Amino acid sequence: MTSMTEHTEKKAAGGAWEVIRVVIHALIIAFVIRTFLFQPFNIPSGSMIPTLLVGDYLFVSKFAYGYSRYSFTFSLDLFGNRVFKIGPLPFNGRVLASQPERGDVAVFKLPTDNETDYIKRVIGLPGDHIQVQGGVLYINGEPVKREPAGTIMQPDAYGTERPVRRYKETLPNGVSYYTLDLYDNSPGDNTRDYLVPPGHYFMMGDNRDNSTDSRFLGQVGYVPFENFVGKAEIIFFSHEPDASLLAVWDWPWVIRWDRFFTLLN
Repeated sequence: MTSMTEHTEKKAAGGAWEVIRVVIHALIIAFVIRTFLFQPFNIPSGSMIPTLLVGDYLFVSKFAYGYSRYSFTFSLDLFGNRVFKIGPLPFNGRVLASQPERGDVAVFKLPTDNETDYIKRVIGLPGDHIQVQGGVLYINGEPVKREPAGTIMQPDAYGTERPVRRYKETLPNGVSYYTLDLYDNSPGDNTRDYLVPPGHYFMMGDNRDNSTDSRFLGQVGYVPFENFVGKAEIIFFSHEPDASLLAVWDWPWVIRWDRFFTLLN
């Protein structure tokens, strides 16, 4: 006969295995969701202010543009140099591809190292002419509609709070968002005429005078479609940049409750 002790040990072992099995299943589900559906990202810099703030956490849709080697952990090269097409345009190294739309906020791998995650707004599509003159964005020779929208307080390069001009910009396809103009005649305010190559995109930050983006060819430049990781969809959490989340007693004041579940244009 099985003793009470043996029965108890078997029951405990069975319970432990059940816990392990549940944890393994949860990890597999989390891996599949993160790899193929939605991946969380946090915002470490102010290049997308006022749309995104330092301390925002957001979900990025991995399936929005299809999948490339940069959609997966360790950038596994599953697709090599195969060519896939969207309409008349060829794109390398991507399956189930869907073309980014002008105005999307997208995460991509920095083309100069193919490792660093950047997040910017899609401004130029393949074949577009992009230029900035006097702080005004031009697409294919036409100025993008830009309306003054007051000022907001932002720290300057020395950390001093100062009023910064805000504009509402509306792209040719109707997508609207706000941009900031900190300085006149900053390095990105007057550029050459850029011709976006086939299979590439021109990306810009909404914080125009504090964004390293496609205007600076040696640092970012044109972004290959293969480098896109996904489309930013929703802010699910946000806190003040200098907050410690371990200080639970500070949460009512350091967590930006009003930004929870904010959809991105």
